[in-house]
Amino acid sequence: MRLEKISEHVWVYPYEERRDRPNLSYIHGDRWNLAVDAGHSREHVEEFYEALKEEGLSLPDITVITHWHWDHTLGMHAVNGLTISNEKTKQYLEDLRKKIKDQGVESFLDLDESIREEYKDGKSVIVTMPDMIFTGEMMFDLGGCKVRAFEALAPHTDDSTLIEVISDEVLILGDCTGGTFPDWKVDQALAEKLAQTIESIDPKLCLPGHYSPLSKEIIIQDLLYGED
Repeated sequence: MRLEKISEHVWVYPYEERRDRPNLSYIHGDRWNLAVDAGHSREHVEEFYEALKEEGLSLPDITVITHWHWDHTLGMHAVNGLTISNEKTKQYLEDLRKKIKDQGVESFLDLDESIREEYKDGKSVIVTMPDMIFTGEMMFDLGGCKVRAFEALAPHTDDSTLIEVISDEVLILGDCTGGTFPDWKVDQALAEKLAQTIESIDPKLCLPGHYSPLSKEIIIQDLLYGED
C-alpha cells in the first residue's frame, strides 16, 4: 500500500477494512513532521514508515492521537518521536491496560473479529501511555505549516481530538463522526455539535478515520441527516 498525497503538506497511508486499520496521516513541515494516530500494531506502524521512506519522507517527530480506540493507539510503543493525546485519552488507555492485566488478553481479543485478525499470529498486545498530554488545544508550528490539535464534542467517543492543518485547510477527524462501539448508535445532539464545529472551521477537505477524504458538505450532511 502506498501513501496518498491529499494536499501540499499532508499524506495519508490508507485505511484497511479487513483488520479495521484506520488512515494514518503524515504532515510535513520544513522543520518538523507530525503523524496522526499510531495504528493497530507495531506491524501497522512499520508498514506506514516503510511507505514514508519510499517517498523520501523522514519519520515523524510527533504523533498525535485522535482517540483511545485500539486501532488508533496500539502501535504507540513502536512510533518514532513523541506521542501526544488529550487527558481523557490517556485515562482510557490506562483503563484498557488495567483490564487486560486483570482479565487477560482474551478479554480484549474477543471485542471484535478485526482485533483477532490483527493479532492472530500471537503478537503481543502492548498498551502504551502517551509521552505528553494536553487539555483544550495545542498548536504546532512545523515550519511553513501550522497545525492545531483540539478536543471536540463528538458522537463516537468523549475523548475526540481533531487535527486542523491550517495552511492546507484540511481537517483530520479520526472516527469522531461515527456512533459508539459496539452498537454504533449516534447521539444526534453530539452529532449536531460536531457539525457546528466543522462548519466553523470551514475546511476544504475532511479526512475520516476509515474512509477516503470528503468535502465538508458531505460530512456535515451525514452528521445532520445520516443516510437520508
